[in-house]
Amino acid sequence: MPILGREPDLYPEDLFSSPLILPQDESWFAMYTMARREKELMRHLRSLKIAHYGPITAQRTRSPQGRIRVSYVPLFTGYVFVRGDEVQRHDSISTGCVSRCLRVSQPDELVLDLQRVRMMLQQGQDVRPEPKPVIGRTAVIRRGAMTGMRGVVTKVDNAHRLTVIVNFMQQGASMLVDEADVDLE
Repeated sequence: MPILGREPDLYPEDLFSSPLILPQDESWFAMYTMARREKELMRHLRSLKIAHYGPITAQRTRSPQGRIRVSYVPLFTGYVFVRGDEVQRHDSISTGCVSRCLRVSQPDELVLDLQRVRMMLQQGQDVRPEPKPVIGRTAVIRRGAMTGMRGVVTKVDNAHRLTVIVNFMQQGASMLVDEADVDLE
């Protein structure tokens, strides 16, 4: 089976640039997909014009022949975040890709966390999922493209990683940072 190219992970493109205050009838939902169906769900949602975000990251592997392959995989396995009303929620579930649908109780917090994850994916290399909350020191990046980003800094193999936690799921994403650009709190 061929490796597919990168697909859009956000619809519409200005989803996070619009105000955080949702219309009265809209909510954020965490759609937990059936196994390995995140991209399929996002394709269906795009065709239905339903606002969503499912962060995708590049994963580099070496084939048995020695070639480097880049595949694009979900950062949070099994999750796609959908914004919409009850009709759009129903349409999302009706795609056949969704196992469970959870209403997000604190949508403002979720949106801020997802914005930070998106910024990491746009600016950083080697963004990895962190399925368990990490223990480290809270820090803020003071210089560079990620100025103002707040997260937990840990030291792994003589390198520093900044982890941003999505509180709704208690999972996060981490990226390499330069120790000189980070101020510990």
